[in-house]
Amino acid sequence: MSQTVFCRKYQQELEALPFPPLPGKKGQEIQASVSKRAWEEWQALQTRLINEKHLNMLDPASREYLMEQMERFLDNRETDQAEGYVPRGE
Repeated sequence: MSQTVFCRKYQQELEALPFPPLPGKKGQEIQASVSKRAWEEWQALQTRLINEKHLNMLDPASREYLMEQMERFLDNRETDQAEGYVPRGE
């Protein structure tokens, strides 16, 4: 049986991440407060943002931008969206 965590995004008990998704303290905090579902949704948005905005992950400003967007997403605040992205079925 999988572990659960009280997800800060969905405000309910959901399946936990099996391991910290980032190194260090930040990864441990995310594993303790973010569900697998929310993290997978963030990863999809992150990929769209990197591709659409042509972010260079070697650039510290791009990494900082993504971390800010991640925090906003996980806290249910408005985030940037990939321009022209239309979810399936719409």
